[in-house]
Amino acid sequence: MRIMLQIFACLTALAFVAQPAMAQSILRDAETEALLQDMAAPLVVAAGLEPGNVDIVLVNDPSINAFVAGGQIVYLHSGLINAADTANEVQGVIAHELGHITGGHIIRSSEGIGAATNISILSLLIGVAAAAAGAGEAAMGAIMAGQRAALGKFLAFSRVQESSADAAGAEYLSKAGISGRGSLSFFRKLQNQEFRYARSQSDEATFTRTHPLSGDRIARLREAYIVDPAWEAPDDPVLEARFARIKAKLYGYLAEPARVMRAYPNSRQDVPARYARAYAFHKDAQVQRALDEAEGLIASDPGNPYFLELKGQILLESGRPDEALPPLRRATELTANHPLIASIFGHALIATEDQGNFEEAERVLRTAVGKDRRNPFAWYQLGVVYAARGDMPRARLASAEQQVMTRQYALAMRSAQVAENGLTEGTADWLRAQDIRMQATAELERLQDRR
Repeated sequence: MRIMLQIFACLTALAFVAQPAMAQSILRDAETEALLQDMAAPLVVAAGLEPGNVDIVLVNDPSINAFVAGGQIVYLHSGLINAADTANEVQGVIAHELGHITGGHIIRSSEGIGAATNISILSLLIGVAAAAAGAGEAAMGAIMAGQRAALGKFLAFSRVQESSADAAGAEYLSKAGISGRGSLSFFRKLQNQEFRYARSQSDEATFTRTHPLSGDRIARLREAYIVDPAWEAPDDPVLEARFARIKAKLYGYLAEPARVMRAYPNSRQDVPARYARAYAFHKDAQVQRALDEAEGLIASDPGNPYFLELKGQILLESGRPDEALPPLRRATELTANHPLIASIFGHALIATEDQGNFEEAERVLRTAVGKDRRNPFAWYQLGVVYAARGDMPRARLASAEQQVMTRQYALAMRSAQVAENGLTEGTADWLRAQDIRMQATAELERLQDRR
């Protein structure tokens, strides 16, 4: 039995090498999400999928990785954005992941592991080969040859899926009229990582891999790309400029300020550099320097809602909510009440502690959750508004919405029950409270059964 458990643990480690998205932190930003959707849109159409039904989600993880984990959602790690030099490179990755979706490649375990298992395009960078080799070495002298064959079959199955997704991705790029140069460029980056971490490039090494060797992938894809009519298609200059901005913005937000300043020194006055430094200065509590960078961005493009959002965010988080209102209100208007920006604006209205602003805050926040119900921050702020005016049943309902999304199921169940008791039976809010209570109860029971 111990040997069998070791075998099962080995297979499980390989299946779960990409951490489930639900256990990772999702990064949400209006500008970034808009860009990723625009980058993916022609590829989604080329794949025969509905653009509005495919989401591109950014995961806060420094590893160079992307994966699909059920449904029509592509997850990109922040490390992948940081490693990419162009939007075209990221489009190559998205095309590959769409190949997994259209190919139905999500692996499901028969041992109750279920839909949490992920397929990762770049799992070679996060220890698959090492995990497989280590487990195989430990088992080599202790298990039957048939178990090694089973492991090899599992890995070969994954490699076939990866090759299939490569081919599909190349097809989607071609149909969309997007060059495969970025795809090849990114695979070369992966190959360099393999060399850096001394991953074997020998044929024998393929047994312990879930992905084909990068050198082989590059050779096969190059053959397909160079004869494709889209090979010489130029990169979209607008997308590339937007990508340079969000890459700098993401780096400024996530990296240590000192590292940001080395990458984007004061000698650079371009938009990406100002963006990165604004976030770095803000993180470092250098409020005036952060505001100076934000003002420089606004001066270069006065109607850019994301620059206005940045200025408002700096002011709000520096304890100056009244000053934050004009830029945030304008940013909200320019983006037609984008739910993420509207949420910040609603928060600023509440933070003024001026009761005269609460009616507008409620209107703004209700619009935000109406467009995007999966926004726990907006629900929390809406609960604050309801509580301030004494509407406790709806305040508890808003809390329940926020709590169930953040997996605080016990709190969500109690909040929903209180809301349900205080709301008029049969109304939309009463029914929603009932739904949340039942959902939270079911999740608690499911978690209890796992123990």
